[in-house]
Amino acid sequence: MAKLKDIEVEALKLSAYDRALLAERLINSLESEDDTDVEKLWVEEAERRYKEYKEGKVKVRPAAEVIGEAFSKLQ
Repeated sequence: MAKLKDIEVEALKLSAYDRALLAERLINSLESEDDTDVEKLWVEEAERRYKEYKEGKVKVRPAAEVIGEAFSKLQ
């Protein structure tokens, strides 16, 4: 944890502009990791759903029917 504190102390010595750039880069580094994980999970979910559909394990309905039902429940 001392290393993190050292980095924080040094970062706070930067100008406001440079701190903003650093903050943006740090946030972007988190988002790109999260996006990759989320994308991978969605691909796995889509593959699982498609497999269940092809195997006849799920009941399918037209999108218009499902959307209409959802709208009627909201009213």
